[in-house]
Amino acid sequence: MILNNLKKQDPKIYRAVIGEIRRQQEELVLIASENYSSQNSLEVMGTPLSNKYSEGYPGKRYYAGNKFIDQVEQEAIDRAKKLFGAEHANVQPHSGSQANQAVYLALLKPGDKVLGLDLGSGGHLTHGSKVNASGKIYEFHSYGVDPKTEKLDYDQIEKIALEIKPKLIVCGATAYPFKINFKKFRQIADKAGSYLMADIAHIAGLVVAGLHPHPFPHADVVTTTTHKTLRGPRSGLILCKKNDRFDLEGRADLATKIDRAVFPGLQGGPLDHVIAAKAIIFKEAMRADFRKYQQRILKNTQAMVNEFKKENVRLVGGGSENHLILMDLSDLQVGSTKIQNALEEAGIHLNRNSIPFDKRSPFDPSGLRLGTAAITTRGFREKESALVAQMIIEAIKNWENKSKLLEIKKRVKELCKKFPIYSNLK
Repeated sequence: MILNNLKKQDPKIYRAVIGEIRRQQEELVLIASENYSSQNSLEVMGTPLSNKYSEGYPGKRYYAGNKFIDQVEQEAIDRAKKLFGAEHANVQPHSGSQANQAVYLALLKPGDKVLGLDLGSGGHLTHGSKVNASGKIYEFHSYGVDPKTEKLDYDQIEKIALEIKPKLIVCGATAYPFKINFKKFRQIADKAGSYLMADIAHIAGLVVAGLHPHPFPHADVVTTTTHKTLRGPRSGLILCKKNDRFDLEGRADLATKIDRAVFPGLQGGPLDHVIAAKAIIFKEAMRADFRKYQQRILKNTQAMVNEFKKENVRLVGGGSENHLILMDLSDLQVGSTKIQNALEEAGIHLNRNSIPFDKRSPFDPSGLRLGTAAITTRGFREKESALVAQMIIEAIKNWENKSKLLEIKKRVKELCKKFPIYSNLK
């Protein structure tokens, strides 16, 4: 990455970019939605592929000059299908949220009933939140977790589904630290006469590595982001079966409906430089070392879980089965926003998050969400992950002590130096 021209011509933006690079290099990213994209994917996003406008799909564009763009997008499609074992893939969604909205547009009409995971139990905004377009356009109903186990209660989900008979059931989460039984969701969807959509944005890397149950062949449609455990660019992806199980009139197969919903339904021209980056990380995810990386994510998560338990920190559900940990800090009698900010002062970045049945506001909830994908990308193993957990506990206990937080930040910086990222970016 060469920024010499930027330094001279726009020093204010240059300083901000350099500052962000240093922040990522010298501080710890534990936000479960974030990771460090590979060097190759970063480089291709800075190429003139960004200049091309390519409305449509490979071989069916609305503008001329797409010979090489078609090659890139078709390769991304083929690799996505191979990686996930999917019959069809659309690599154009700009984000996971737009991928979800495209599925709704493809399968639903305004006012149709949908069943999704409640936001407070770990669901995403696009799973029917009233402040999101999904909750405004469609009649969303929600399911939650069991009050005792804080895990999905499939019997209760089935009961709700049979009562409301939704046209679509959404499974998947943004803050749920346990495995999801897609087969059971398929059985529920069949009984209710519903489509089944799996949002695997957080667990996609674990899924393709064979370390989490796979949504196929159970789900009709699967959506994901590409920047969390997949370790790629910030973007979205839709995978689906070719045929539509409910289209008795044969007007269009499922794959066609999905493609039409993305373009022209929601988006114009795709981001070709980002699609190239997706193609790159799909290939990277097929390598044997990617599975080892995902295995290390799980080991690092457990190392942190063990440290938290030693200090009697309550974890939602008692632990984790993926990359994600949800801490319950309600005993502190202070909202997690202040704790999040204190940890940021200590050079540790994670996010405040609601916990199931939270008594506090979503703007200042009782929980903290963290994930191990990014520190694992740095090369952290169980020893370092346990050390990070200890520093988090220390910072939480001293969240009002500025000097203590600064001292922790110095230790964080020293630890990060031992596991450098993007060392060629000075």
